[in-house]
Amino acid sequence: MGGGVRYIGVAERRARLGLRHRLAGEARAQGPADVAQSLVALHGSDPATVYLAVGARLTDPAKTVAETERVLYEDRALVRMHGMRHTVFVFPAELTAVVHASTGLTVAARERAALIKHMASAGAPDAAWLAEVEESTLAALARRGQATAAELAEDEPRLREQFVYAAGKSYEGTHSVSTRLLRVLGVEGKVVRGRPLGSWLSTQFRWAVAPEHPELEVAEAQADLLRHWLAACGPATEADLKWWTGWRVTEVRRALTAIGAQAVSLDEGTGYVVDGDVGPVAGPAEPWAALLPGLDPTAMGWQARDWYLAPELRPSLFDRSGNVGPTVWWNGRVVGGWAQRPDGEIVWRFLEDLGGSERREADAAVAVEAERLRRWLGPARVTPRFRTPVERELGS
Repeated sequence: MGGGVRYIGVAERRARLGLRHRLAGEARAQGPADVAQSLVALHGSDPATVYLAVGARLTDPAKTVAETERVLYEDRALVRMHGMRHTVFVFPAELTAVVHASTGLTVAARERAALIKHMASAGAPDAAWLAEVEESTLAALARRGQATAAELAEDEPRLREQFVYAAGKSYEGTHSVSTRLLRVLGVEGKVVRGRPLGSWLSTQFRWAVAPEHPELEVAEAQADLLRHWLAACGPATEADLKWWTGWRVTEVRRALTAIGAQAVSLDEGTGYVVDGDVGPVAGPAEPWAALLPGLDPTAMGWQARDWYLAPELRPSLFDRSGNVGPTVWWNGRVVGGWAQRPDGEIVWRFLEDLGGSERREADAAVAVEAERLRRWLGPARVTPRFRTPVERELGS
């Protein structure tokens, strides 16, 4: 591109990633809230990802579990809720209203309409009946503070009722009212995930009434979310932004204009940064390594990933649905995968040929990270929810 538009190359993008995503040694955070604010959102589809993503970025990872549980369930500085692309994330509490207005409202309308349609096609009660159950369920949840679906069904038995979804189709299934209704209430911002039933690795959560937040105008919220994300992840292309947010391209362009985003030149074409972020960024003072979990927000942050992940590595590191597994990072790029064995040992494999002295330096740095991870995990054993070829092989 001409006209004075600055080119930002791969080396500088990797430098930004190492510093802004709290991965370089000098950039590590003091607590989970700092990590979440730096990344905007932590993937929450796999509960372990939240803790592993935090631990990889803390100066003292021994505090990972206790501090993350505190900010999630006591201070409520972080909130687990549905967000972009109907995915569960953990957000800083101050962004919940922004996420709800910018991405949740559209998904919520679609989910409620689908639930009513599916219930009607199955001959289940109508929308008025569902509204009664919803009101009763929210009242019960307010009384209890936090509760599982089964506990709520003790107060509102109609939650136990079931209906057949897609009768006669290959994907026919039976859904309970509680499963579908709580999901809808989640994307509508009326309920959020509470404490898990078991340890921090548990996939079964209680529900809680969502904290009150202001209702924002959609375009304003989209601009705010985009500003936060570009500050953490810029430069990025329109395609990256459309993929990450789940918005239409017209919404992405409107938000870019609203925040005065500045265009830069990337290997993929035109990219964008927040206003004032065009200038050069010095890299980390020292080389760095990181062991990031499956679905880590850095590994999943962009649609176009060639600048940090060689295409030939993807079949080994992703499952068939496009979910990334545990990755080994060296100076801003993915170079391999890792796993935890049943005895707790952290093992890894380089998939990229680093060669010579760089390989020795990287191997030593990864060994340090593996030992840090092994120590704070202690007796916990982590199996990713979405398993990949390298992780399965190494973890056996």
